[in-house]
Amino acid sequence: MRHLTFILRRAAALLALTALASAGHIGSAMAQPIANPVAAFAGLDKITGRITRFDVYIDETVLFGALEITPRACYSHPVTEAQRVSAFLEVDQRSLTGTSKRIFTGWMFADSPALNAVDHAVYDVWLVECKTSTDIPPPDARD
Repeated sequence: MRHLTFILRRAAALLALTALASAGHIGSAMAQPIANPVAAFAGLDKITGRITRFDVYIDETVLFGALEITPRACYSHPVTEAQRVSAFLEVDQRSLTGTSKRIFTGWMFADSPALNAVDHAVYDVWLVECKTSTDIPPPDARD
């Protein structure tokens, strides 16, 4: 009986994989992500109600309100596949005394902004897209 249960579960798993492959989901899940040099974010100031869009180079830190945002990676997929855009970032809260406290470290997903959101009383920040370029000069060109 135990062997029959194993065979039935294995057959169900194979059927599910076949269905995913025929729907095109397996190929996009196994595709190599593309590393991008720029992460594009949107931020909401809950007090003013203003939404601001801003681009940040990978490993650059920008200030949005009292938040210091540093993306470490931003990945997308080829345009021929389902777009799953994700970024790994670190967010610190700067105090009035100038000290910083880490409030978020992790992955953000553009298609699911609420999944891993920055939990802050005044600001919301979410990933919009990964970009290959931006109008903002790179950090080393601004020095």
